[in-house]
Amino acid sequence: MSSKTKIFVMKKKDVIYTGIFAVFAIVFIILLVIMFRPAARKDSGRTKSLYTPGVYTTQLTLNNNAMNLEVRVDESHINSIGLVYLSESAAAMFPLMQPTLDNLEAQICESQSTKDVYYEASSQYTSQMLLEAINHALETAASKA
Repeated sequence: MSSKTKIFVMKKKDVIYTGIFAVFAIVFIILLVIMFRPAARKDSGRTKSLYTPGVYTTQLTLNNNAMNLEVRVDESHINSIGLVYLSESAAAMFPLMQPTLDNLEAQICESQSTKDVYYEASSQYTSQMLLEAINHALETAASKA
């Protein structure tokens, strides 16, 4: 029997380049599998919307100064809360109104709830009045959903 030995010669840098390419190919394939795999769905249908998207207002009257509290919502989020028609005289008479509302808006938009909202003792009554108005506007938005 005759055996013919064949010798295959490769350069070291070709072996290294081939190994690096193989690693990149494996990583690429793993990323494609992760990106395009079907997502597990918690519910089979469309998620129920919490609110009807829109702008909802509640009127506030303080010492014959009428102003509207405006709450903007989309299907599942509270986007912003603001005062409309707050005249300069009302702002001067009630200086805690806007800063208190800004504080409440930040907390409510972050937590998406009016529960567990914290306010200072110095603005307790203003905060409670604004929270009642915000809750009223949110109830209106939720009842139309």
